[in-house]
Amino acid sequence: MKPRGFSQPLYILPFDHRGSFQTKMFGWEGALSDSQTAQIAAAKHVIYEGFQKAIADGVPKEKAAILVDEQFGAAILREAAEQGFHFAMAAEKSGQDEFDFEYGEDFAKHIEAFAPTFCKVLVRYNPGGYPELNRVQSARLRRLSEYLQQAGRSLFMFELLVPAERQQLEKVGGDKKAYDAQLRPGLMVQAIEQLQAAGVEPDVWKIEGLDRREDCEKIVATVRQGGRKNVSCIILGRGEDDAKVREWLTTAASVDGFIGFAVGRTDFWDPLVNWRAGKITREEAIAEMARRYREFVDLFEGTKKSGKPE
Repeated sequence: MKPRGFSQPLYILPFDHRGSFQTKMFGWEGALSDSQTAQIAAAKHVIYEGFQKAIADGVPKEKAAILVDEQFGAAILREAAEQGFHFAMAAEKSGQDEFDFEYGEDFAKHIEAFAPTFCKVLVRYNPGGYPELNRVQSARLRRLSEYLQQAGRSLFMFELLVPAERQQLEKVGGDKKAYDAQLRPGLMVQAIEQLQAAGVEPDVWKIEGLDRREDCEKIVATVRQGGRKNVSCIILGRGEDDAKVREWLTTAASVDGFIGFAVGRTDFWDPLVNWRAGKITREEAIAEMARRYREFVDLFEGTKKSGKPE
């Protein structure tokens, strides 16, 4: 049994988007043809090339990672393994309110086929939500947690989303930004505690952006309670604009226990759209993705060194 946790710097470029990538980037609904699948896979490879260029341009390889899905990124997963990169692989079905395994009862076979550095799940879990849904999700997640611990292969990465329940939104007059600032941080703490009590034990928690340093500190204290001293957090970009992502990154970076970030769409979306529209070349798209990712790395590391938001 390996000890829980991962505490090294970790800067992730995630592009494991599936349903949203298919519909919003390509405008395709429903089942895909082999040709359509290949086109999406090719577009994702451009993002991977942006990541590779960022490494070539100076981002430390040992601190960098990608997160991609098997559906469109199987070749990228194999390439990353061959090239010695850290890489995370998505295990959840895309676009569902209830967590379930992408490959059902065969989930372990798929993890073992790629042996990713991290096995990642995205979970929507609100402690004030439907208790039976939370119970069912927790049971599935505990199964994955125990499998990863016993297999001793991949580390467990948990992306926690806490969408607002209707009555919670009503408390803040329907203002989603007020919910994010006033209610979500406390609900995230409760969610983590409930999941821990249910036997769900991630090595790294992916946390939605938080505006206040004290909320980041509370999250770290929660994920590390009960002897989990090596468990860490990374902050998400949530597809926000550059300014908001920078604000979240500097806030998190000033807190011990936040070891990095996962910023995807803010890095790759516009360059990829512009390349597909013929507005820029492939090389220009790759260079722009690399630049954006590298700037976020520099920002996070600079804040870490200074110990306070810039």
